[in-house]
Order: sequence, then C-alpha cells, then structure tokens
Amino acid sequence: MGRAFEYRKARKFKRWGNMARTFTRLGKEITIAAKAGSDPATNPRLRAIIQTAKSENMPKDNIERAIKRATEKDQKDYKEVVYEGYGPHGIGILIETATDNTTRTVANLRSYFNKLGGNLGVSGCLSFMFEHKCVFKIKPQGEVNLDDLELELIDYGVEDVFPDEETGTIMVYAPFESYGEIQKYIEENNFELVSGGFERIPTDTKELSEAEQEEVQKLIDRIEEDDDVQNVYTNMR
Repeated sequence: MGRAFEYRKARKFKRWGNMARTFTRLGKEITIAAKAGSDPATNPRLRAIIQTAKSENMPKDNIERAIKRATEKDQKDYKEVVYEGYGPHGIGILIETATDNTTRTVANLRSYFNKLGGNLGVSGCLSFMFEHKCVFKIKPQGEVNLDDLELELIDYGVEDVFPDEETGTIMVYAPFESYGEIQKYIEENNFELVSGGFERIPTDTKELSEAEQEEVQKLIDRIEEDDDVQNVYTNMR
C-alpha cells in the first residue's frame, strides 16, 4: 500500500458530510459531464459519476434533473476552475470549483484568504505540490487476488491498489490520464464500478501543532461553505 492509501486513510471527507451539499456537488458534476452527451451508455465520464451519485444515495430524480439541466437553453454554464493559495503557516491549499461566474468566485476566495491569514496565489503556483490522480472504487463479482489484480493493472498505469475494509470494496489509484482506459477495463472484466472520480494527492505533507491546524481549518471550513467550491485539498498532515 502506497502514498494514496495513507492519504485516503488520513482524509476524513468531513466537507461532504452534509447530504444536501453532497448532492449539490454531484449534481454539478453530472450536469458538466452531460454536456458531452446525456446518454450514460455512450458517455463514460457521466456513467462513472452517476455510479458515484448512486453510491452516495442520491435520489434517481435528482440525477435525472441534473442530466436534463445540461440541455436546457437557460441553464447556467458551469466552468471547472482550479484556484491555489497558501493558508496560515505556509500550508498549500488547492480548490476545485464549478462556477458560472469566475469574477464572483475569485473575489470570494480572495476575501476568505485575506481575512483568515492566507494569500490566494496565481494559477499554477502549487502545481508541484499535488499530483492529479484518478480513483475508482470497485467490487469484484467473486474472489480476487489483489496482487494479481495490481500486476494486471500496471499496464494501464495503475499505481496503487488496496482494500477498503469498511465498505468491502477495492480502491484503485492511477494518473489522471489513465482514467478512460481503467474505467474500460473495470467495466469489461466483471467488476462493479461503485464510483469513479479524481483526487489531488500532496507530494509531501507539512506537520503543524494542534493550534496551528485549527487556524488552517478555519480557512478550509470557510472555503468549503462557498457554493462554487467542489473540493478542497491541502498538504497539511
């Protein structure tokens, strides 16, 4: 088990603990993916996001409405924009957004950083700190040997395969570019695709005292409250 396992183990996903916010985030992802085609059978990304939504118990009606919004003429056109900055004590913070108004989004984020001891940076200033990975959660139809599975998936660029004992699933991590090939392998080899998506994993982490962590967390919490924000990643251990 590698760095992806350790990172996931430490990450609490507290930011999506609120079900309503989870559905809002997933709804935006579905709408954005559906812009490339509203039929899940011919749109692999949409198919994977729908599976993720189902794993989060998102109602079928919500999923269908999110797909329909992609074809509505008066629907807001969401753009996926990444913002980067430094929080208190030099902690790197990378923010993924889905926004229909980048002027509003960047103004809000800058105010959060300024008020809570940070600084919103320029695009690319933290690119060296995070690796963009695709991640799949899958279920085998029967018994499977993880070592054999990992050896087979290496040819597809997979870097880490490990069991999630809480859910009885298998986690698969690979470079961002390998998403399509791995999804195809999963679907063609009798695995149930529970969810598929992307994560930013820090190349190195920084340890802070408890008091310092609280300062950083205040900024993270404020950022995550913003409706335009989809995901927040840091290199805080």
